[in-house]
Amino acid sequence: MENLQSAAPLHNGVKMPWLGLGVFKVKDGDEVVQSVKSAIKAGYKSIDTAAVYQNEEGVGQAIKEAGVPREELFITTKVWNSDQGYDSTINAFETSLKKLGLDYIDLYLIHWPVKGKYKETWKALETLYKEKRVKAIGVSNFQIHHLEDLMQEAEINPMVNQVELHPLLNQAELRDFCKKQDIQIEAWSPLAQGELLENAVLKEIAQKYSKSVAQVILRWDLQNEIVTIPKSVKEHRIIENADVFDFELSSEDMDKISGLNENRRVGPDPDNFDF
Repeated sequence: MENLQSAAPLHNGVKMPWLGLGVFKVKDGDEVVQSVKSAIKAGYKSIDTAAVYQNEEGVGQAIKEAGVPREELFITTKVWNSDQGYDSTINAFETSLKKLGLDYIDLYLIHWPVKGKYKETWKALETLYKEKRVKAIGVSNFQIHHLEDLMQEAEINPMVNQVELHPLLNQAELRDFCKKQDIQIEAWSPLAQGELLENAVLKEIAQKYSKSVAQVILRWDLQNEIVTIPKSVKEHRIIENADVFDFELSSEDMDKISGLNENRRVGPDPDNFDF
């Protein structure tokens, strides 16, 4: 993990950058265009969006305007819950592709484990993968029991599981399971939506390394082999978030950060959501 181009090999051989930009709650239009362009300019290769974020068009515009060869970028989007099911997932994919203005997607994810629907949805993802319209397929917000259920019938195992993950919710058990199954774990909301930035333990560790709390958390992710996608719309913060490749946390500090775990979510519970 030397720089923003450093990538995790997925189980099908595709390489996914360890650090990317998330655009959840970033407004379509100028806000998302500028933040994605700032990230690409700063050397980011990975951009994570979703149909439900309603900013795929802006992401697509930024990619176009950034002028970086398409094959150098890694673009993720996700099928929303109301579009789950076989045919509707294929249609939703076409819509996302069109909005992004791309010929293919690098990673396509099932956004949430909608009961009674995610298996059919997964079949659609397998079809898209076989047709080489996506480079990799995966899931988001899946617990161990969801993964076990899905993999009983899946032809292709998920390559990625993107979940809420931060020091207050370190997902140790899920991480172990995914490692054994060769599923790459990816963290959304790695900074617990900013909640962790005033944490005393993290502030002390940050001071020791002359880094920000955000940089320390993102470094903890990387050293735990967790792909991470912090969100920001401010150029200086986007650049700062990426400045995590020039230091290493000691095993003692890694343990201190892991010890902050409270199994506490800032987002919805994958076993109990109604959207």
